[in-house]
Amino acid sequence: MMVRFGEATGDGLMAPCLKSLRLISCQDILEFEEEIKKFPLLEELEISLFKNISGTRMFEEVGKACPELKHFRFNQYRFYDLKDSEDTEDDYDSEFKYSKDDDALGIASMHGLRSLQLFGNNFTNKGLTAILDNCPYLESLDIRHCFNIIMDDALKAKCARIKTLKLPYDSTDDYEFEVMSPLCSLGIDSDSDDYVYGWGPDYILDSDDYDDYCDPFRYFNGVYESELNADDRMLLKGMRMLMKDDDDDEDYY
Repeated sequence: MMVRFGEATGDGLMAPCLKSLRLISCQDILEFEEEIKKFPLLEELEISLFKNISGTRMFEEVGKACPELKHFRFNQYRFYDLKDSEDTEDDYDSEFKYSKDDDALGIASMHGLRSLQLFGNNFTNKGLTAILDNCPYLESLDIRHCFNIIMDDALKAKCARIKTLKLPYDSTDDYEFEVMSPLCSLGIDSDSDDYVYGWGPDYILDSDDYDDYCDPFRYFNGVYESELNADDRMLLKGMRMLMKDDDDDEDYY
């Protein structure tokens, strides 16, 4: 049964009956962690192309509200390699408590998952390990364009039980949405070949902008940050500051 989010929650009648819900680019949804409590029987949930739904607490609330959840998809517009807030030297950024693994640690609370798709997420081995350790029934895992994942021996062993596995550099030909080239965060140290390529130099990106990705100081089709226009600089800074509201962005600039 497919309905719009507003139709499902408006009168409170349809929500308890829903078992499948797909939310695609619904940027006007507020207080999602409260709204999702109206769907206690959900078995399948997709939250894709969002900018305002993320974080450990958010997905812990989803796990509590939907104990029957078996299939979850959380897909990003593109891969942004944001820095952990504790690693930044920018005093303005330091007020934000952010970790690349925030989403994954929350998703790890969804213990009944059978399938999981996380396209373009910037979580690391730590987050993926938490998911694999806490979701014992997981059979299908799609982590394409999650370029911070380094498939070392430990992760390979944990993924051996996964029946259907799609890795960061696998083909995106069957992906439902537009595939956008990844963006690196300013200051990323990519001297290591392992960091750039994942398992090694035999892996390449499914993008014409591969060379731009390998240069950590390039953005948007090879243009350097100093060459970006004001709007693009604001976008990049905004992503690094976890979508700080527009007024604060303007004050910062």
